[in-house]
This record gives sequence, C-alpha cells and structure tokens, in this order.
Amino acid sequence: MITLHTGGVLIYSFSFEQNLAYLMRSPLEPMYAIEDNKITRAIEVDDHTHIFQLSNHEDKLRIDTFEGNSQVVHDFVTEWLDLHYPLFSFYEMATEDPLLSNVIKDYRGLRLIGIPDLFEALTWGIIGQQVNLTFAYTLKKRLVETYGQTVLFNNHSLSLFPKPTTIAELSVNDLLPLQLSRRKSEYLIHVAKCIAEGSLSKTLLSSELESAEKQLMSIRGIGPWTANYVLMRCLRYARAFPIDDVGFQNAMKHVLHSQDKPSKETIMGYTKHWRGFEAYAVFYLWRTLQG
Repeated sequence: MITLHTGGVLIYSFSFEQNLAYLMRSPLEPMYAIEDNKITRAIEVDDHTHIFQLSNHEDKLRIDTFEGNSQVVHDFVTEWLDLHYPLFSFYEMATEDPLLSNVIKDYRGLRLIGIPDLFEALTWGIIGQQVNLTFAYTLKKRLVETYGQTVLFNNHSLSLFPKPTTIAELSVNDLLPLQLSRRKSEYLIHVAKCIAEGSLSKTLLSSELESAEKQLMSIRGIGPWTANYVLMRCLRYARAFPIDDVGFQNAMKHVLHSQDKPSKETIMGYTKHWRGFEAYAVFYLWRTLQG
C-alpha cells in the first residue's frame, strides 16, 4: 500500500503492484509496454505525442516524462488510473458487503483503470461483444498495428490508437482481413464517423447517467452492455453497471462458490446496496478472475 503525491493532492489507497497486475492481464495489449515492472506508454493529445513511464519509487508512483509536456502526461495518468476518486468511500461500503469484503482485502489499492479516449473505449466495447478476452485483444492488436501509428523509444515500439478520422475513411472490406466480423466493422466505421463529424463526444455525453446511456444506445451497434462499459471505463459514471457482462456473472459465481451463474434476480439481490459504487464493485469482481 502506498500513498502518492500528485499535483498537490494526496491520493490515498493506491497500490502500484495491484494496478500493475491488472495492466499485465494480457501480453497482447498493444497500448503500452511493461518491462522490469515499469510501464512505458505513448499518447497523443492535441496532435502532440507524449512519452512517459510509470514506476514504483520508494513507495510512490513515479511518472517520468521523456517526450512532450509533463502536465499533459500528469493529467492523462490521473484520469487513466482514476487517481482523484475517493477510494475510501467505496471501501466503507464494501467492508460491510458480503460479496466485496474479502475482495477488497485481496486487491486493496486497485483503481478503476480506465480508457480515457472515447473512440478507443467504444472500439474496445464493440470488439469485445460476444468473444473471449484473448480474441478481443488479438483483434485490438491487429487494428492498432494496421491503422495506428508507431513511436520508437528505447527499443520499444509504442502504439498510438487509430484516429477516428482514419477509421471513418475505411470500408468494411478494409477491416475484414483483421477477422473483424462484417457487422462489427460496420459499427466501428459508423462510430468513427460520428466522432470525426463531432456528433459524438465526451462533452456531449456529460449529462445524467440515464441520458448518457440513452444517447450511447441510440448509436447502431451499442447496446446496454457496451454503453455501460463505456460509461464506466471512459466517462467515469460511478453508477454504470454492465449487469449482463459474462465476466461479471462468472465473478459472482466465483465469489459465491456456486456451480451455476447467478440469475439476474440473485444478482440484484446481492447488489442492491451498491448504489453509487456499482462501477468499482464490478471492476473489483472482474479482478478476481485474473487470480
């Protein structure tokens, strides 16, 4: 457990080890490189590339900016790792919860690691529909390597996620060789066009949860699961709840020591006390599936 100082604000309940473990969940993840317990990443903000590295230094989160603006990097990391969230308030609720009390002990200091870029979040949500995690990562890696940009740094090839303007100009046939289905290809191109044209943005989705969910679900290819996934991991709605997520249901089954997946009624019975903390509760339960 560490306490880190970031931007003049003390952030409590942050474990570098727990967050690193989550980020290492797939060797196919193309958006950052991990070596010797250090996370190296490139991001693009306002057409400028920034390269940074995260490490654990004397029980504090160390952020080294190698290229670009350190304040831009700081702001990105704060959002990516959800550093401003008062995690203690979630722990107060979870300590009294029969499902979560042991889970928070096992993964204390884990933050709800997000996907700050709306297009990346929507793409990941669409790609992940009805496929296993390994294949979803495979598809993401192919998309990034084919249509994203590569930045070389210290023997690392760091990837920048494809821009919506790039994907918006593609045809479905361009994406099929990546093994994306025709329908998912159509969805991705449509979402890319919406963002490129300005009819879809994080600002336009910054309303009440129900309104933002409805806006997302009005987009072709975005159902309740994808909408809540994006609301949770990109738009930071604390009450976002992808209740139909297979991984979440398997995690419920795991912590309940059940032979079968719980019914929606059973889930609602256990989760009725989570109001205001649904996103963090789901994220912590997902973490149990990593072991």
